[in-house]
Amino acid sequence: MNTDTTPKAGRKEWIGLAVLALPTLLLSLDVSVLYLALPHLSSGLGATAPQQLWIMDIYSFMLAGFLVTMGTLGDRIGRRKLLLIGGAAFGVASVVAAYSTSAEMLIAARALLGIAGATLMPSSMALIRNMFRDPGQMGAAMSVWFACFMGGMALGPLVGGVLLEHFWWGAAFLLGVPFMALLLVAGPVLLPEYRAPGSGRLDLASVVLSLGAILPVIYGLKDIARNGWHPLSVAAVVIGAVFAVVFVRRQRRLADPLLDLRLFVDRAFSTTLGVMLLGGVVMAGTSLVSTLYLQSVAGLSPLHAGLWLIPQNIVMIAAIVAAPRIGRRIPPAYVMAAGLAVAALGLIVQTQAPSGGGVIVVVAGLVLASGGIALPMGLGNGIIIGSAPPERAGSAASILETSGEFGVALGVALLGSLASAVYRAVLPAGAADAVREGISSAGGAPAALDAFTTSLHAVAGVGAAVFVALALLTVAVLRKPQAA
Repeated sequence: MNTDTTPKAGRKEWIGLAVLALPTLLLSLDVSVLYLALPHLSSGLGATAPQQLWIMDIYSFMLAGFLVTMGTLGDRIGRRKLLLIGGAAFGVASVVAAYSTSAEMLIAARALLGIAGATLMPSSMALIRNMFRDPGQMGAAMSVWFACFMGGMALGPLVGGVLLEHFWWGAAFLLGVPFMALLLVAGPVLLPEYRAPGSGRLDLASVVLSLGAILPVIYGLKDIARNGWHPLSVAAVVIGAVFAVVFVRRQRRLADPLLDLRLFVDRAFSTTLGVMLLGGVVMAGTSLVSTLYLQSVAGLSPLHAGLWLIPQNIVMIAAIVAAPRIGRRIPPAYVMAAGLAVAALGLIVQTQAPSGGGVIVVVAGLVLASGGIALPMGLGNGIIIGSAPPERAGSAASILETSGEFGVALGVALLGSLASAVYRAVLPAGAADAVREGISSAGGAPAALDAFTTSLHAVAGVGAAVFVALALLTVAVLRKPQAA
């Protein structure tokens, strides 16, 4: 592509990017704030333990389940239109959630929030594809968009703490209302409309099949992460896999499919998507085990553990923003591979953590890993969206977001299971039942601290090996431009 003749984005587009970043910031802020609000709202609504889990999980279930449908729907009916509809729905559902009078009402409101949230992220990413035609500007815009998402995760505990100190738990949900009001006012003025030409009708059978494929798998993976490998969770994953096979077969037969499988033929698209998926798996698993180490081995309170995690978020945001700039001077494949190598180094550092007093080692490893993985993430969003045809940008964005949801669920389930297996395997034969049950119930027993530290080393070692393999794959596949 000759970027010299590609039109450059102006002031209106960059201001529009700020409008698109609002829902992104809100979605991540909303998730992280809820973790702090959960004890307060559970007390206020009398929520049982299973209801608390559904309050937390139903949002991610609905979000993951409807991303593919909403990404394609935006391509067909108009991306700005769907974004504004989703923003209005999110605002209304936020008010319902804030003033819920029962746990069941809040669960229903959270489900609606998840469906509305599924309209926001693919639409906003696809609109960036339309607004920023120049590849360099598009990469920079994507990195800013993703940095806002990470910024919301970092700000969530601070904002949540302030809100819950001065207001009731419902304020955590009302936080999104002014954001969405601003989106509804500024969106029609600053954001362009785009509708893919010649789009057919939405295939409802494909929508049902996609939900049947995604929802059981996400449920099964979450249940495995929480309760271990049980017949119900494994059956859910298998059922989802069967639906996925049927879904793929149907997409191949349709003239206008819900999910265009031709996107995966593009080498840059499929390789970058795979790198980001597996990178998400590793980071989700290592973050989980690292957080458990800080609290259960190092003895930090949840608040202090959260404060120790702030540096990694800051470094990640900075690296995401810097990635496109670096990628204009150095071939992106080498920037991505270098970032993966740095991430591997960070996890190798974690393998040296002692069973006592290892906070600095664990946090330093997380900072290196987060800063390193931010480089392929910062470039990967732009590569994936940019490699898709403009009329399929919404579909590409939905695939990217869905893979992110799967990455987190897979990472927590698989690497969490690995940590549990190693923990139990290295415990002394005569360890008490409470110690064998897990580090959280071990009461600081020295054998448990040593065993969990060994499990941290195992997870970090596996993660480092995956990152090294991904670095080699990135250079091998992406260093040469793909033939037209």
